[in-house]
Amino acid sequence: MKSKFYLILLTGFLCACGSNKISTNKMNESVNSEKMEANSSAILGGGCFWCIETIFNQLQGVDTAISGYAGGNVKNPSYKEVCTGNTGHAEVIKVNYDSNIISYPEILEVFFNVHDPTTLNRQGNDIGTQYRSCIMYQTEEEKSIAQAYIKQIDSSGIYANPIVTSLEKFDTFYPAEDYHQNYFNENGNQPYCQFVVRPKVEKFQKKYQDKLK
Repeated sequence: MKSKFYLILLTGFLCACGSNKISTNKMNESVNSEKMEANSSAILGGGCFWCIETIFNQLQGVDTAISGYAGGNVKNPSYKEVCTGNTGHAEVIKVNYDSNIISYPEILEVFFNVHDPTTLNRQGNDIGTQYRSCIMYQTEEEKSIAQAYIKQIDSSGIYANPIVTSLEKFDTFYPAEDYHQNYFNENGNQPYCQFVVRPKVEKFQKKYQDKLK
């Protein structure tokens, strides 16, 4: 199970919202992607899903961000099973968005700015393959865009270490238990939320004021 109450996580989250903003400007110029359907979705893993679910639900153009599990070999896994690290699943969110308002490269921009994509199977003190940084692509177009984005970040020198975000072909998304949905808004006073989720959310809000709902 996650060590949700360790205050030493204060050192972990500080690096997870990188200080350098990664931009999609060059991406929009260099990636010739076909226009995606208005009602699109993205499957992303960046550590504890409580953090990134809260962030993406505040973005203009995002209809819903749902916490769940994907990428493993167990059907209908429970949170307890996923936390063992033995199911192969990652904690992910399914971002349902309107591509007429927010593009897939913009989704990736936020994703790479709100977690550390250079730590393998780890975000702060959340450790294990279930916390891996991953993009689960649904089409070859999504894969190509993500590959180009990662290449751009690596060559930019923003991070001292290479990107370890895995690109995995999407199979099945399993929504997490009800109590995980909208967790931060419902449990904001819980220690993990106060010391890990809240600082990430506040940094995101400051960095993306013009993209908030």
